[in-house]
Amino acid sequence: MMNFVMRLLARPEPIVSEAREHDAVAIAAVHAASFQRSWGEDEFHRLIADRSVVTHRATVGRTLIGFILSRITAGEAEILSVAIAPARRGRGFARPLLDLHLRRLAGLGARAVFLEVDEHNAPACRLYRRAGFHQVGRRKGYYDGGTAALVLRRDLG
Repeated sequence: MMNFVMRLLARPEPIVSEAREHDAVAIAAVHAASFQRSWGEDEFHRLIADRSVVTHRATVGRTLIGFILSRITAGEAEILSVAIAPARRGRGFARPLLDLHLRRLAGLGARAVFLEVDEHNAPACRLYRRAGFHQVGRRKGYYDGGTAALVLRRDLG
């Protein structure tokens, strides 16, 4: 009985794996729930199929709860988008997704990774800072509402 109760109360760990084209619909849904300007399913189909794009997903059970995708070119990568479903945020799911993704990018030859993040997105800024990113630039008025984007970089060993 106690094992049953412990399983009910246990926080499910996400399974992080490479995304496939059939994940585009679920990725688009998480993206739409996370950003004012969302990308459509067709855009995600094209990105996932692009050989220069690396895409990972986080799932709990059969539910896609997050994703990250980057474009890699000439030894550098740019994180194009990353999101965790709103109902799953704040539970530590983004870190294993980011960690696996960065290891994969390094394995593919990327020596540095860049990204842009809303300066007011404190949880994302904290995640990236803890993952070893540092600010290398700032784009004023980049996002709707006039907020700036911080340009971050992390060197990969």
